[in-house]
Amino acid sequence: IFMTTRKKSMPTLGEQIAQQIIANYDLKNAQDVQDALKQVFGPIFEAVLNGEMQNHLGYAKNAHSQDSSNSRNGYSQKTLKTSLGEVPIRIPRDRQSMFEPQIVKKHQRDVSSIEGKVLAMYARGMSQRDIAATIEDIYGFELSHEQISNITNCVMEEVDRWRTRPLKSFYPFSFVDCIYVSMRTERGIRQVAVYVMLAYDTNGYKDILGLWINETESKHVWMKIFDELKSRGIEDLGILSIDGVSGLEEGAKAIFSNITVQRCIVHLIRNSIRYVPRKQWSSFTKQLKEIYGAINAEEARRKLKKFKQDWQDYPGAVTVWENNFQQVEQIFNYGSAVRKVMYTTNAIESVNASFRKVTKKGTFPNEDAIFKIFYLRIVELYKKWNSHSLANWAMIRNQLLIDERMGNLMKKYDKEF
Repeated sequence: IFMTTRKKSMPTLGEQIAQQIIANYDLKNAQDVQDALKQVFGPIFEAVLNGEMQNHLGYAKNAHSQDSSNSRNGYSQKTLKTSLGEVPIRIPRDRQSMFEPQIVKKHQRDVSSIEGKVLAMYARGMSQRDIAATIEDIYGFELSHEQISNITNCVMEEVDRWRTRPLKSFYPFSFVDCIYVSMRTERGIRQVAVYVMLAYDTNGYKDILGLWINETESKHVWMKIFDELKSRGIEDLGILSIDGVSGLEEGAKAIFSNITVQRCIVHLIRNSIRYVPRKQWSSFTKQLKEIYGAINAEEARRKLKKFKQDWQDYPGAVTVWENNFQQVEQIFNYGSAVRKVMYTTNAIESVNASFRKVTKKGTFPNEDAIFKIFYLRIVELYKKWNSHSLANWAMIRNQLLIDERMGNLMKKYDKEF
C-alpha cells in the first residue's frame, strides 16, 4: 500500500508576519496583542512614506542625484488617530516643501475611518456626548463635540441632493404619515410635524420619496408637496394610503387626478374604539374585522348592517364606520394580497417607529438638524430594504392587473412586461 504524503503548505504572508510578532513580543493577553500591533503600525506607515519620498525625489536615501536640486530635509512628527489608538509617526520632508504624501496626506491625522463610525452612531440616535465617550473607550483618543458636529454637518449637501433627487415615473403603492419632534423656534420650543412619504416601486422595493416640515395642514400645502414630486419625475401614483391628514386627499387629487386614496382601516378602528368601553374592545374589534376582512363588498355590507344593530348603543362608534364605509368598499376592488398592503399605513408607521429611536433624546436646534438625523436613519434603512422586495410581491403584481386602472399603469411603467 502506497501512502501519499501530504504536501506541507507554505505559510501565508499574514501568517509569517504573525509568527514574527509572536517571536519578538511577549504576548499574554488581548491587550498585549493590541499594543504589539500599534508598535508595528507606525513603522509600516513610515516605510510607505519613505518610499513615496524616494519616488518624489527620484533617488534612494543616502544617494545623490545631480539632476535634482531638491533633497531630504529630516522629519516632522505627527500623531495618528487609528483604529488601534494613537500612533506617533515621523513624516519625511524635502527642502523645497514640494512633497505631497498620499498614504497620510498633509494635515490628516485620522486614518481610522472614524467619520463613518461617527455617522453610524449618530444615525442610531446616540448623543454627541455618548459618541465622544464611545470613541474614547474603544479607540483611545478624544473627539470634541465640535469635531463630531463638523463630521455630521458634512452630510447636509448629501441630504439636499437626496431630497431633490429624480424619482421613478410610477409607484403602485405610497403611504403618508407624520412624526412630531421638538424644535427650537423664535417662539420657543415647539412640536413640529415631519411628514414622511414611503412608496413601493413596480418591483416591490421600498423607498422614502421625501421629508417635509410644515406647521399647517391644508390642501394648498399638500398640492405644493405633490407638485414637487411631479417635478422630480413622478407621472402617476397608484394607491395612496393615509391616516386622515387634513387636506391631503384634496391636495393629492389636484395634482394626480386619477389616484386612489385609501383611509387607513386601523386608524378608523382607533377612532371608533374611543366610544366603546374597554371591557368590550375585544368583541368590538373582532366584529369590525368581519367587515373589512369579508370575502367581497356584498358580504362587507351585510356585516356592517349587523354591526350597526349590535352596537347601536354606541352611536359615536357606529357613525365613524357609516361615514367611512366607502373606504372599506373600495378595497374589495382588489385581490386579498393587494388589500393587505393598502388598507393600513403600518408600513410607514414602522418607519416612523425607527425614526423615534433617534428623535426621543432632546430638542432639535433647526430644520437642518432634523433632516440630517432623519436622512442618516434612512440610509441605515436602505441597507435592509435594498436586499429584498415586499413579501409575496409576485401575487400582488398579478392581482394589481385585475383592476383596469392599475393594470394599465403596471403595463405602462413596469419594464418587465
